[in-house]
Amino acid sequence: MDSVGSDAARAGAMAQVRRRFALTPGELAQAAVFAALIAALGLPGTITLGASGVPITFQTLGVMLAGSILGPRKGVLAVGLFTVLAIAGLPILAGARTGLVSLASPTAGFFVGWLPAVFVIGALTALMMPRYRVGWGIAINILGGMAVIYCFGAAGLLIRTDLSWWAAVTSSGIYVPGDLAKAVIAGVVAAQVHRTRPGLVAPWRRRRSFDG
Repeated sequence: MDSVGSDAARAGAMAQVRRRFALTPGELAQAAVFAALIAALGLPGTITLGASGVPITFQTLGVMLAGSILGPRKGVLAVGLFTVLAIAGLPILAGARTGLVSLASPTAGFFVGWLPAVFVIGALTALMMPRYRVGWGIAINILGGMAVIYCFGAAGLLIRTDLSWWAAVTSSGIYVPGDLAKAVIAGVVAAQVHRTRPGLVAPWRRRRSFDG
């Protein structure tokens, strides 16, 4: 009987996990829409500043929006779908590049950092919910959409170039103003979306530290 009871408990726990991570057709459609949005944000192309060769694109804005509007599960799915399509050969990265071209370049780390970035943004947003706060949302976008991506980007530059660690770390400094603007835009847009469409991100738990 004990064995039967433990088996039933394990089965119930597995069923709970499956329910937590299962996505409805509507949620899958939302992820697909944001994958398309990230691709569309690459249409204006790229601008390269400084000696590091790191391109400026609008697609990191799409990563911030995916995490802050869709949360961790759907946000990761959206960026993951975009990543798979790019690596499969579709020229959907800014500048009509494919994922393999990006991964072969010295700036590969910035592309690799999108998935952990959207998870961090989505997870912290889920902790903040059920009420989205613009100030905290912008801070979350800065942490996930800038700090996380910059860390992966610097690691990639260290591996692929002869830059010193200090040069690799500081190479993104020239892009900070633009990325800060993206973080603000994503926070403001997410606040409006969550105001009109509550429930897009299921709260993981209430956090008093976000109150105020």
